[in-house]
Amino acid sequence: MFRTAARLTRSRIPTHTRLFSSSGIRRMEIDTESPAALNSLDTFTEEEQMLRETVQRFAKEVVAPKVREMDEKEKMDPAVIQGLFDQGLMGVEVSPDHGGAGMSFTSAIIAIEELAKVDASVSVMCDVHNTLVNTILRKYGTTAQQELWLPLLATKDLGSFCLSEPASGSDAFALQTRARKDGDHWVIDGSKMWITNSAEAGVFLIFANTDPSKGYKGITCFITSAPIEGLEVAKKEQKLGIRASSTCTVNLHGLRLHEDSIIGGIGRGYKIAIQILNEGRIGIAAQMLGLAQGAFDNAVPYTYQRSQFGQPVGTFQGMAFEIARRAVAIQSARLMTYNAARRKEELDRRGAEDADAIAAFAKDAAMAKYWASVVAQDVSGAAIEWMGGVGFTREVGVEKFWRDSKIGAIYEGTSNIQLQTIAKFIQKQYS
Repeated sequence: MFRTAARLTRSRIPTHTRLFSSSGIRRMEIDTESPAALNSLDTFTEEEQMLRETVQRFAKEVVAPKVREMDEKEKMDPAVIQGLFDQGLMGVEVSPDHGGAGMSFTSAIIAIEELAKVDASVSVMCDVHNTLVNTILRKYGTTAQQELWLPLLATKDLGSFCLSEPASGSDAFALQTRARKDGDHWVIDGSKMWITNSAEAGVFLIFANTDPSKGYKGITCFITSAPIEGLEVAKKEQKLGIRASSTCTVNLHGLRLHEDSIIGGIGRGYKIAIQILNEGRIGIAAQMLGLAQGAFDNAVPYTYQRSQFGQPVGTFQGMAFEIARRAVAIQSARLMTYNAARRKEELDRRGAEDADAIAAFAKDAAMAKYWASVVAQDVSGAAIEWMGGVGFTREVGVEKFWRDSKIGAIYEGTSNIQLQTIAKFIQKQYS
């Protein structure tokens, strides 16, 4: 149990920021006079470290006992969702005035990483809710929208981000969903695919084109609660991995929303999506990082317990070098992920429209997402081999890390899209 008053001298977090404990969020006194003193990318403030320990405990005590059952049933346990809200993990960056914890982006990344060490499905649910849905409301919502929606998202309603469509995946702005004006309302028709959290969500962000003649510049972001007439959560996909995370088709048939439901203004949806997906990519990098570490942590101890030819298999040079190489890869992914997170925070602090700084951040986000997904697939696959036959069984759960890892190369921009993004920045720099 955390003490309820502590002086953290290494952060610039508002006084009385709320922190997490095993019994929920507690208030902490924060010294706002001392500057941050982070000596390396994986050095964390006392507040961030306390959060990490709390999420670790929640993941071990609440999530871990339910992982296999949720995976086999392909359904998220409602108690896990409720637990995330109870712990304050669904409003990490939301201000205390709106029922959230008022913590940093890096704090959200820490939570995502720690959850993924135990279950990538729970991790991505928390990730999409925080880095996409909540962030859009915090950054682009009006005061009235924030006061209405953020308390719900921080305390009880799961959020869903509806951008992808049957013909709009990597080409995210080839949207066919349309919104037409009808008095002071908009009527939306179309279909969304691959929508995370949609089976359990109570809040939906929907991207639709209000003026197809303007192409992607007509794309607008709307918000609505659910259930609501005109919004149907349809087919639930049966997936290779992250099976407890719901991924559904969302059909929109005459969905009628008041003009107050527009986020950020008419035609601003494409800019919102571009900017927010950079942050989302860091979230997926954190998920893949946690997954890789989880697979590593589960498999490596076994190699020192299992003996062949008179010695633990992990002490054979061939195996030892394999383990060491993966440890290096995980650490490199960790540094890239947290570098991107810290860069994002620095951009927020500066509040400047510095094109070079924004470009550097976008490149770092793409690099982190790409590399972490590569590392996750490699480490989780190796972990199965390190455990031999038992690793191939579902009993120990290592094979699940491998199944879950594959999605990292696909969502929030495929690996080829990340490489294309990185290459464009390199070309601009050197040509």
